[in-house]
Amino acid sequence: MNWADEKKEAAKEILILLYQHKMIRTFYRDRPQGWTLISGLYSPLYIQLRPLASYPQVFEKVCRDMARLLREESSEINRVIGIAMAGVPIAAGMALAGGIPAGFTRKMENVKSAASFQEAIARYGEHSMLEGELLSGDRIALVDDLVTRFDSKEVALEQVKYEINKRGLSNVSCKTVIVVLDREQGGAEAAGKKGVELLSLIPFKTIGLALLETVMNRTEWETLKHYLDDPEYFQQEKTQKELAMRAGQDA
Repeated sequence: MNWADEKKEAAKEILILLYQHKMIRTFYRDRPQGWTLISGLYSPLYIQLRPLASYPQVFEKVCRDMARLLREESSEINRVIGIAMAGVPIAAGMALAGGIPAGFTRKMENVKSAASFQEAIARYGEHSMLEGELLSGDRIALVDDLVTRFDSKEVALEQVKYEINKRGLSNVSCKTVIVVLDREQGGAEAAGKKGVELLSLIPFKTIGLALLETVMNRTEWETLKHYLDDPEYFQQEKTQKELAMRAGQDA
């Protein structure tokens, strides 16, 4: 079996486990009223991977497959940096599973973009922007649980660049971000504009959702497919009320 096939098999197994452990939640099974995202938009789908380490067997598989993804698709990487907070345990797990040296960024309160990072940097004085060793010549990948847009990744990139300069290192590259799940809602495009390659174990819209078809209710699955294709349709209050009424019913 080649890597593409192995990756798809790994994605299917992981997705089913995430769904069973309610790290992938839906309006139909979990919350009829759906969710209001940080962006202010409504979603009938909520993906929360922060509890991964609470399920050791799932966590171990994710970290092992993430390390494999890095070897197969970006073999020049010799160090990973977990993005605070969700990316930190994943980077640590990759270090154990794949023998990849790891570090992590520090959480910066109220810093949501590269611009706000520049405004905030003076407040942090001599504090390090990341923990862990960096060496000249390193090829670094940032690690996180998922990507919707790219704002938090931009902040982490700025933190790494700041530390490279502060530590006087040379010939260090950080142009790769690797995530467990890409919602495919603009993250890859935003990364490309920054000259960064985004790698994901599970591209959710184009590959992942189809792999969940056999474990979801038909109404549930078809609604999520419609949402991923046309999220604007679901911003109507009438549509949201109709979904809430259909939640938990047989198709």
